[in-house]
Amino acid sequence: MYYVVYGLLYLVSLLPMWLLYLLSDGLAFLLYYVIGYRRKVIRGNLKRAFPEKSRAEIIRIEKKFCRSFVDNFIETIKLLSASKKFIKEHFIIDNPELLDKFYDEGRKCQLHLGHTFNWELANVAMPLLTRYPFIVAYMPLESKIFERLFLHLRGRTGTILLPATRMQRAIISYRNTQYLLTLVADQAPGSPDQSYWLNFFGNPTPFVRGPERGARIADIPAVFVRFYKTGRGRYRILFTSLSDHPAELPEGELTRRYCHLLEDAIRQDPDLWLWSHRRWKLPWKDEYHKLWIDLTPPPVLAEP
Repeated sequence: MYYVVYGLLYLVSLLPMWLLYLLSDGLAFLLYYVIGYRRKVIRGNLKRAFPEKSRAEIIRIEKKFCRSFVDNFIETIKLLSASKKFIKEHFIIDNPELLDKFYDEGRKCQLHLGHTFNWELANVAMPLLTRYPFIVAYMPLESKIFERLFLHLRGRTGTILLPATRMQRAIISYRNTQYLLTLVADQAPGSPDQSYWLNFFGNPTPFVRGPERGARIADIPAVFVRFYKTGRGRYRILFTSLSDHPAELPEGELTRRYCHLLEDAIRQDPDLWLWSHRRWKLPWKDEYHKLWIDLTPPPVLAEP
């Protein structure tokens, strides 16, 4: 079955981009106007993040997000057959000298990013654009067929994929390697009582501790990655140093900086973030008080 799925998708990937985007437009229309894909979740997230926006503004973001969401899917299929030349033309780093500096210093580096389109293009482009061995922590998929498909896709240009569920053990064999580790740090944590809590779009939100913990323990430079588009299917990224020496920061500071940069990036290009996942599904509880890392006081729940 894997080869059937792979073969069909590979044939689709051979189509020219103008035709693939016509297909994307049709799918986006069906998804938004006919199926209403996760509309309740998407609209709820947008209203929570942007309470100041009117209903018309929220709907405009919804529609743009739906188009970007389907484009991301179509562009990912294209990567099955895309040449290195195509990839480099569609994904550009604005300031690669930041990573070059850390590499020349003989240091490892961490990239902290969010679920911003098109991260799949970044997976295959980065090994072509950096001198580092490129390692990505990924969440295993339940479907074995699509797990195998995405491992092939994401690794076809040299990306090293390590399962996030076994990250501490999987990274051991690279401990003496000068690597570039990519962490999607806005994943909703599985254990809210083991997370950092702070305001994100004005809402108490848990963030996983792993990215900060790893950077601080080994004093690995941490860099925020902002994605933006210059045209349909053409992406650029801008690196911002979160800290050259995370070990010198107080606990929670690295996550605060990441959170603020991520929120700013989303506000600038709201349609590029994955609003269809339930980022605020875990409610704040007073018992999490010691986990609060924001500079503003934690919320106080009203007495029942």
